[in-house]
Formats: sequence, C-alpha cells, structure tokens
Amino acid sequence: MKNQLFFVLLIIILSACSTGSSSSESADSTAIADGGEFVEYNNPPAEGFNQEGSDLLATLLADKTMQAMGGRKAWDDTRYIKWNFFGRRDHIWDKWTGNVRIEIPKDNVTILMNINSLEGKAMRGEKVITDSLDHYMQQGYEMWVNDAYWLVMPYKLKDSGVTLKYLRDDTTQTGARADVISLAFEDVGVTPENVYEVWIDTDSKLVTQWAYYPDSTSLEPRFITPWADYKKYGDILLSGNRGRNSLENIEVLDEVPEGTFTEFDTAVQ
Repeated sequence: MKNQLFFVLLIIILSACSTGSSSSESADSTAIADGGEFVEYNNPPAEGFNQEGSDLLATLLADKTMQAMGGRKAWDDTRYIKWNFFGRRDHIWDKWTGNVRIEIPKDNVTILMNINSLEGKAMRGEKVITDSLDHYMQQGYEMWVNDAYWLVMPYKLKDSGVTLKYLRDDTTQTGARADVISLAFEDVGVTPENVYEVWIDTDSKLVTQWAYYPDSTSLEPRFITPWADYKKYGDILLSGNRGRNSLENIEVLDEVPEGTFTEFDTAVQ
C-alpha cells in the first residue's frame, strides 16, 4: 500500500512541476491518479495546519478520508450536530457560529456558551451561576473539545496546529487492513501534548480505529478503541461505536428550536 501511495505522490509532484504550480497554489486541493484517472480532493487545510511538517502520504489519506465521509462541502454545509457523550453529557453544536448547549444531568447543570469567545451563561439546579461563571465557561469548553473530538475527529485531520505523519501498513484489532497515521498537536486544544494513531481502512478510507498516547514519549497507548458502525446523518457519515462506550442520540439538524443557545428551559429532545 505504501509503495502505491508513493507512486501516486510522484505523479502529483511531476504534474505540479509540468504545470508550474506553486505549493501555495496546490495547498487547497490534492489531485491524484486513482484508477488511471486524476481525481481532485477539494479539502483545504485550516489556517495553521502544519503542511510543511506533515507527510504527503498522511495528508493524502486525510483527503481521502474526508471524501469517504461525505466530502468537504457536505461537512462545511452541515450546521447543527447533536449527540450524547457516553451517557454523561448532551450536546448541541452550531458549527457555523460556535454556539453550544451542554446539559450535564448528573450535576443538574446546563451551559450555554460560544466556544470561540468563551462567553455565555450557566445554571445549576434552578440557580443561574454568577460568582464562578468563568469556571463553568472553561469547563464547558473543555468538555466540548473532548466530546466533539470523539465524534468528528476524522473531519479535523487537517485542523490548525496538527501535524500528520504516515507510520505503517497495519491491521486493526479486528484484522482489517489499514494505513496508520499519527496526529500530533502544537499550541492548540486543551492537551496539545497528546498524540493519536489513527487507522484508515485500506478499502473504505474510513477511520476504523484509534490509539491515544498522553505524549510523544509514551511507549504504549493509554487506550485503543474502534470507530465502527458508521451511519449517514444528513449528508455526512458519523460513527458512535467506541467499543465499550458509545456516542448516542446522534443527529444532524437543519434547524433547532428557538432559544436552544439562549434559554435554559429549551430542552434537548
């Protein structure tokens, strides 16, 4: 598989040289020879993605994964995503604005905030929180960062601060062949020292497994879990099966009830 990808990348390089394309001109899409024909993957990296430090093989696989999940346009056009994280928290996320609603039944807490500005409000029980609001805003942000990554990580392979490396041709714990890439981070998120290994299925190009390492010096992963049971939600694919745990009540919505992100009494259905 790796030799095949090297051949594909050689075609890309030769094609770019013959047309005089600069690296900046080709950064927004990748053209590859697939089945004897050139296929273009329009999947521009986020500002701050480590293009120079990432392997071409790994970025090519990221583009193919985006295509297999529904394509970049479908992901960009998706607005509202709803899910429950391992039975602990309910989320509704407006991708376009950054507004989120997080309900934590165990603590009887509701957080309404914007993940970009870290501004919002929170309620515990029947009491609106005022004296420790910053704590709840930070807590809500960290919950969203963690819980959303467990759901939509395959769409974020070329996010700001990410470096991708091709590691090996391997098999998953179920015996399926896959290409393994690593994700490392710099100055982003809540725990930028974390490292992930991601298995991308040889045939489907879907992420089928991942491993988590606390940092780059860790010799063994803290956990390995599957990404299984993909289903279509709206125009994109999402997976909720993580082995012993699962993401439930997944929905992609075109609209949400008025007050979802501003009123505490607008319940997550």
